[in-house]
Amino acid sequence: MTSARTLEELRAVIRRLRFALESSHIGVWEHNLATNEIRWDPQMHALYQTGETAEVVRPRLWVHAIHPDDQATAIADFDAAVAARGPYASDFRIILPSGEIRHIRSRAHYFEEDGPPAMLGAEWDITADVRLTQQLAEQKAIAEDRAVALEESRRQIAHAAEHDYLTGLPNRRSLDREFLRLGALADLKRLAILHVGIDNFKQVNDGFGHAGGDAVLTATAASIVAEVPRSSFSARIGGDEFVVLIPDFESEEAVRAVAEAIVRRQKQAARFGDKPIRTSVSVGVAWTMNGAITSLLADSDIALSAAKRAGRGRAEVFSTAMRAGIRRERRLTEEFKLGLERREIVPFYQVQVDAQTRRIVAMEALARWQHPDLGLLAPAAFLPMVEHAGLAGQLDAAMLDAVLEHRRCWQALGLSVPRLSVNISAARLNDADLIAQIEARAPEPGTLSFELLETIFLDDIESETVATLDRLRQMHIDLEVDDFGSGHASIVGLVRLKPNRLKIDRRLVMPVTRSSEQLSLVESIIGIARALNIEVIAEGVETGAHADLLAKIGCHILQGYAISRPAAAEDIIALLTAGHA
Repeated sequence: MTSARTLEELRAVIRRLRFALESSHIGVWEHNLATNEIRWDPQMHALYQTGETAEVVRPRLWVHAIHPDDQATAIADFDAAVAARGPYASDFRIILPSGEIRHIRSRAHYFEEDGPPAMLGAEWDITADVRLTQQLAEQKAIAEDRAVALEESRRQIAHAAEHDYLTGLPNRRSLDREFLRLGALADLKRLAILHVGIDNFKQVNDGFGHAGGDAVLTATAASIVAEVPRSSFSARIGGDEFVVLIPDFESEEAVRAVAEAIVRRQKQAARFGDKPIRTSVSVGVAWTMNGAITSLLADSDIALSAAKRAGRGRAEVFSTAMRAGIRRERRLTEEFKLGLERREIVPFYQVQVDAQTRRIVAMEALARWQHPDLGLLAPAAFLPMVEHAGLAGQLDAAMLDAVLEHRRCWQALGLSVPRLSVNISAARLNDADLIAQIEARAPEPGTLSFELLETIFLDDIESETVATLDRLRQMHIDLEVDDFGSGHASIVGLVRLKPNRLKIDRRLVMPVTRSSEQLSLVESIIGIARALNIEVIAEGVETGAHADLLAKIGCHILQGYAISRPAAAEDIIALLTAGHA
């Protein structure tokens, strides 16, 4: 407790410091608890902007000035100090007559001996401190939010660096890291690798656009994840290829079963909007039973190539014989590239005749490879390799140049040269430089025809491809659909493409002399073509009976061994001179 004399001494000290207090904006107050009388010095009135100077003030002046949300707390703090006869400390907001809100800090002490009980205190404006504290808190919160955002960005960047953006699977970088981790495990003895490749993926992109290709990639990733064991590690390593690592597999049969399950599941159509896209995958399988994993990735890649060469849509397990085969193919690929430069790829010509007059109306250019060591190679010996290596576009370009050169030579000899047809692949058809290259070669109007394989003739052709086909028509280059009946072209697709003629696949033509069903099927195709004003070419005409029957049912043009076998450019001169096969 503090004596009355001490209280008077404190009051005297306060009076002596009043000037200093006023200059420091600190107000002093005294609350007589016995009479409930409150005394304010001038600085208190200044803090509360009362506009008054009276020393004695009404208790409600203080209470009513406090912000409504802070009144209860401020009063409770005061009552608690009085009840405890101890110090009073409270921070609260006041509302000035102007409506401005300020923050006040109030401190006081309880006095009682030799006089009535009283609280003697002081108040000062801490608005600047509060706002600074708030700003610091806000800046701290902003800094913390930024730190969280930065950490999230770093996490996302790290995730993106390790994962494929489209499928969400780990990428090649993650695969390499996981492969090294597994290789460092001393107790790992069994590891299998499945190397999965989407068959003819470029044709999907060509036919449905990259959005369609993305839909297939996403569906393939889902198929793989659905079929592999939970302990597996699946990754997309780029393009249309995926790799699965299966550590500690149960048995070789179990690994084969997983690979075959992936192949089966992929045959379910992927959805692209409301359109189905049917694809297949090939799977190369390799495993080790003794922990030797160094060559497994290369071995599974070789097995994948073998699966594609064997017909696609299947799984193949690696064998050492495959390694020798892939080396031969790679060597042949490099030799083919040199062959293109050395002009070893030459066209042979098979004539096409009018079904009624048997006069030559066209010739199809068929690729042959004059290999320096192996001699003359038929397409079956190198076309699978060409397609697998992505060289189809270059082959088409080389063939077109050779065909146009032969035409000029024959014309220089005074020969009447019929229409020449050349194959055009999806790669070549979607080459942005195709039109410019053809314009530079300036073929005569009506002398050239491009054959499109039905396997690349999709109903949903990209608008850019349609524009290319329209430009070819404007250049008076005919369009033909090759191998019709072997793929998935529809009548709607025929109407949209508007080809000049379609060529019925030889597998449909050859049985017509002995199968009434095949004959009816070919007649139906001819009827559809006639309704669409499209000429029909029958290939695979092997006998005179074939030729007579096909002419009778309405085929316009005939092609096959019964008409003429493919011949070199120099040997075709005699046929052109005679005018018939």
